[in-house]
Amino acid sequence: MLPNNFIEGFLCVILLTIGSILTKKIDVVGAIVGGLLTLLIFLGFNFAGIGLIFIFFVLGSLVSYYKKTEKQKLGLEQENKGKRSYIHALSNAGVAGFLGFCAWIFPEFAFNCQILMCASMCCALSDTFSSELGNVFGKRYFNILTLKPDKRGNDGAISLEGTLFGVLGALLMTIYSMIVLPYFVGFYIFFAGFAGNLMDSVLGASLQKKAYLNNHSVNFFSTLFAALFALLCYLLLLKFHVGL
Repeated sequence: MLPNNFIEGFLCVILLTIGSILTKKIDVVGAIVGGLLTLLIFLGFNFAGIGLIFIFFVLGSLVSYYKKTEKQKLGLEQENKGKRSYIHALSNAGVAGFLGFCAWIFPEFAFNCQILMCASMCCALSDTFSSELGNVFGKRYFNILTLKPDKRGNDGAISLEGTLFGVLGALLMTIYSMIVLPYFVGFYIFFAGFAGNLMDSVLGASLQKKAYLNNHSVNFFSTLFAALFALLCYLLLLKFHVGL
């Protein structure tokens, strides 16, 4: 069953899709795929879900554009001159889109799915902040698995500065999540999102370095990990509460 405000939500998705194309931050196919994912998220989380995508797109685009020329010189800019495509939309918001669909089809589990949506997008924004700003402000880089010195931009290489920016990205998405959901879920949305960010680096230093995964699949599995981590935290909380 469609939400009562489906027409308004659909029109909002159309406007956001057109707007994203006009900003030239994403190509046409990517914008359409992103729009479809946003529609699924709307079906499962109403306008609060659209807010998740809006915050990720705006803040993610801002940090990606920050010192763009310097990133180009260092060879650290995203492929396609920094313009996102459908694969970026799927790798960052694919999990949230699937959860939105599940929340719509199974309304009795909508609240659970909404928590997981927030966690997955928290991970996506945290990782974007870490990579885009860490490559600019980072001073010393380490391999997340071996802790040995590493080179900026290498798979699995992290810096203190990039990690702190990842915390900031996770915190910003968590604050929004606490506005649209009960505040008590913010604690594990934050930790699930940041844990997904760290998992991104772990997968980069292991499976991606061995060419079993690429950057996009690493992003997808990291957001999936964040959602599952949030689910585990939520179930443990329920068990602890019942135990009391």
